[in-house]
Amino acid sequence: MRNGLYSIHIRMLDGVRAWANWIIILRDGKLLGGDPYFWSVGDYTVGDGNWKGDLLTRQHTPYAETPARPVFAGREVSTGFSGTFADDRSEVFGTSLVGSRSVSFRATLHWLADDA
Repeated sequence: MRNGLYSIHIRMLDGVRAWANWIIILRDGKLLGGDPYFWSVGDYTVGDGNWKGDLLTRQHTPYAETPARPVFAGREVSTGFSGTFADDRSEVFGTSLVGSRSVSFRATLHWLADDA
């Protein structure tokens, strides 16, 4: 994974009908990202076309304008992930601990720009 700005498109698994689209910055083993409602910080390691990491997600803005309740709403969420990468794209699988429930997801990252 190269340093830079990425879009990430997340699809929840295990029968959870949810998705999210974020922007994240990867830089020298650190991850920082978010969307209009949540933000995340974390760490990652890279090796030979694979990468893995963990992150912590928190909500910064309430979901006032939608009747749907987000999966992560109001909770601090810990996530672990691993995946592969090639060129400007990565595919990852991860699991988030939401309260006492674990939620699996798949995500696709697309490189957008250098972080310099």
